[in-house]
Amino acid sequence: MSTDHTDHTEDLAAVTAVVETVELTQRAKDPEGFLALFHPDALWTTAHGKVLIGLDAIAAFTRAVLPASDWDGEVTYEVAHTQFLRPDVVAVKVRQVYRGADGDSEGTPLYVMTRADDGRWLLTVCQNTEVHAA
Repeated sequence: MSTDHTDHTEDLAAVTAVVETVELTQRAKDPEGFLALFHPDALWTTAHGKVLIGLDAIAAFTRAVLPASDWDGEVTYEVAHTQFLRPDVVAVKVRQVYRGADGDSEGTPLYVMTRADDGRWLLTVCQNTEVHAA
């Protein structure tokens, strides 16, 4: 656990902006905007357990699936919790809600983001977990 006591106000705003951009690109079914958020060596696990290693694999999957997705509703992404593991590494728990004609469904992604040399926060290790109703 980090003992870092740095003021992360600016970092939190930037991390929140990444999550907001995930929401916007998902709503727009915009693969290029979504892919711009990733570290080149990223690891992504989809809500259905498909493991994608590296930006090339994430890009191939996203370009094939996102524009063709057939959900017809609204999706929201909200930062639920952040934990700085180091000043340049943050774990972000997200609340994801899909609102559609057939009812709502939820996801609970975990994004580990790293700060690039240019200061941008990038999605680096991500697990997108679907929540099943009890």
